[in-house]
Amino acid sequence: MTNQLPDLKVYLAAPRGFCAGVVRAIDIVERALELHGKPVYVRHEIVHNKYVVEDLKQKGAIFVEELDEVPDGDRPVIFSAHGVPKSVPEAAKTRNMFYLDATCPLVSKVHMEASRHFQDGYEIVLIGHAGHPEVIGTMGQLPDGAITLVEDEADVAAFTPKDADKLAYITQTTLSVDDTRGIIEALEKKFPSIHGPHKEDICYATTNRQESVKSIADKCDMVLVVGAPNSSNSQRLVEVARTAGCGRSMLVQRASEIDWSVMDGIKTLGITAGASAPEVLVNEVVDAFRERFNVSVETVKTKDENVEFKLPRQLRREGEPGAPVRAAS
Repeated sequence: MTNQLPDLKVYLAAPRGFCAGVVRAIDIVERALELHGKPVYVRHEIVHNKYVVEDLKQKGAIFVEELDEVPDGDRPVIFSAHGVPKSVPEAAKTRNMFYLDATCPLVSKVHMEASRHFQDGYEIVLIGHAGHPEVIGTMGQLPDGAITLVEDEADVAAFTPKDADKLAYITQTTLSVDDTRGIIEALEKKFPSIHGPHKEDICYATTNRQESVKSIADKCDMVLVVGAPNSSNSQRLVEVARTAGCGRSMLVQRASEIDWSVMDGIKTLGITAGASAPEVLVNEVVDAFRERFNVSVETVKTKDENVEFKLPRQLRREGEPGAPVRAAS
């Protein structure tokens, strides 16, 4: 007689996983390979997910940290979804490189906001995490000293601007909505005339994924966030789940990383995924639990998403809207 598997209720948060910016970035690499053949070069991880990066490597993408690792020639070079400092495309132009910018349009929006504030004579505060590629790219849009990074309310308390009446703030797109709210409130209290974005900088996908994990956290014994350790939005999901009522929340890259010793006795499990984690890894995690538990799955949807971003004009196929016009032969 076989031992009966323990029952486990799995709540799948929705939306989860890939956002429109990540889909566009991956599509850019795959379309460049389709149109131009192997190899194409990608500066930094196209998105923060090892599985995605390894998959693209197998298809012919070569990942580099800096442009000086790319040999001279006409091979395409792609900039990651997180955005790059202005010095990077300038260096690419100097070398006559064929480059494609996979920066998420919502990150580009923040770049444009920063440039507009700077042109209007404002000193800029960026709410974000030091060392994150998006922060490096945003701060690199303007001359040194034009943007001051604040990571928490203590940084706000210590910050003294040149002119408190000519101050504006922008934010990294992948932050915790709740944590950022506190920092913004601290800025607005200390600097009542500070200018904020016309529309919140934190992207729709980050907000939606945080709201969806909040909706399941308090009924779960454990919440697993499928994502990469260097993915800001994935790390924020873990924090949000803990704050929303599930102290036993953790990040896993894939099923093989699950620590089964901490799963003893759980009866309810929440699963979500960061914006750069593919659904195949979520399915892999659910299947791993099916091997050890009698699993019933309930999807908890808090929002429908239908956002789509177009590919760069150079990569659109003939006949697609906005495709380059071919000269008659």
